Amino acid sequence: MQNLLKVALAQISPVWLNKIETLKKVEQSIIDASKESCELIVFGEGLVPGYPFWLALTGGAEWNKDVNKAIHAHYVKNSITIEKGDLDGICSLAKQHNMAIYLGVIERPLDRGGHSIYASLVYINRDGEIKSVHRKLQPTYDERLTWAPGDGNGLKVHELKDFTVGGLNCWENWMPLPRAALYGLGENLHIAVWPGSDHNTKDITRFIARESRSFVISVSSLMKKEEFPKQTPYLNKILEKSPEVLANGGSCIAGPDGEWIVEPVLHKEGLIIETIDFNRVYEERQNFDPVGHYSRPDVTQLHVNTKRQSTVEFSERNKS
Repeated sequence: MQNLLKVALAQISPVWLNKIETLKKVEQSIIDASKESCELIVFGEGLVPGYPFWLALTGGAEWNKDVNKAIHAHYVKNSITIEKGDLDGICSLAKQHNMAIYLGVIERPLDRGGHSIYASLVYINRDGEIKSVHRKLQPTYDERLTWAPGDGNGLKVHELKDFTVGGLNCWENWMPLPRAALYGLGENLHIAVWPGSDHNTKDITRFIARESRSFVISVSSLMKKEEFPKQTPYLNKILEKSPEVLANGGSCIAGPDGEWIVEPVLHKEGLIIETIDFNRVYEERQNFDPVGHYSRPDVTQLHVNTKRQSTVEFSERNKS
């Protein structure tokens, strides 16, 4: 049944800014999904170790402010460095349970010096191999105070049974050219990851599905005021202006006709499981295909730079 894919949307809250404990929750979600014979599991944007909610609550744009420096340092220390094996346990579970994974992490990559952080979407295949790490191209608004902008290296798609799957982070999904890049690579199952809340997912999920005539899976996290860990730096300052609910979920699935398969789910932690049928893609591409029969490459084309960017490039010289 290559045309059928059983997917799990892991709508969970992080153990905020705690890498180790949040990874444990991710691992448990994978184990729970394996018991339901799921073949793909998706987690929200920056789930490990969590979204930088403090920026909107503590005057994040104020220059040289101790509170923002301290929380940022705590955030960086709890970020993910793939080269140091931080995701090895997740990769092992993917292989053990023959399950593909899309996981949103805050990445601290060594190829950019090991100090700046990126909102990255990691794809792990069913053999437990990391096949792409997409660093968010353009952090949104106050996110720019803590996340660095990424590059096009992670604009990739992956074969999963009959499906071709790709993904973007949060408001990247509103950027028409990155979407077009994935369409051009043959994407027909689009993954959109979010920090949380249906105000993000309720419109764009169906729009992308209708534009691309693909399945679209949106996955959001959850976060309540009461879930801020007591050991968080400047916790009292964060709580002063925090709403009771910072992220209410909103995970959902739209079909290739743009209609709901699973409407946005609110305030519910756990797995949302559904089986999707690839044949629906062919049905909807009959009347519209944005990079196929309903395109004019002789008039408009997109050129994409997929080179991994770095400030320094070293060339080896022959030793005399």
